Amino acid sequence: MTVENLTAQDLSFLARPLYGFFSTAAGPVPPQPRPVWFEATTTGEVQLFTGADTPKVRQLRRDSRASLVVAAPVGERERWVSVTGPTTLEPEGAWALVECLAARYWDLDDPIRAHDLAQMRDEEWLRVIIQPETVRRYAM
Repeated sequence: MTVENLTAQDLSFLARPLYGFFSTAAGPVPPQPRPVWFEATTTGEVQLFTGADTPKVRQLRRDSRASLVVAAPVGERERWVSVTGPTTLEPEGAWALVECLAARYWDLDDPIRAHDLAQMRDEEWLRVIIQPETVRRYAM
C-alpha cells in the first residue's frame, strides 16, 4: 500500500468547517456521496463519524475503500482536496469526535444546537478513519 501525505496547505484547508462528500466503494453500484463533518488528524488521516448501523458501515465492512472530497464554498476561488484509501471503523473515540465536530460546525451556545447534540449522545457512533492512498487537489 502506498500512502500519500496531505500537505500543510491541504491540512490548513481541511481545518475549516467545510462539508466533505463521503463515498464508499460500491462495486457495480454507482457511488452515493453523502455530506459529512470530518477532520484531518495530525497523523495525516481523515476521520468522520457515523451511526453504527448505517448503510455506509455495512458497505465498508464489505469493502473498506472510500473517498472524501472537500470543496471551497461558492464565492471563494475554486479549490478542492480529494482523499481516497482504505478505512477502519473504530468505536473508541467516536463520541469525542462527535462532540469535537459539533463544536466546530455548530454554535453550541445556541440552545437548539446544544439540545441536538445532547440527543445524539444516546446513539451508537463509530469513527470512520480514512488512510490516504491517493490525495488529489486543485486550487486556482
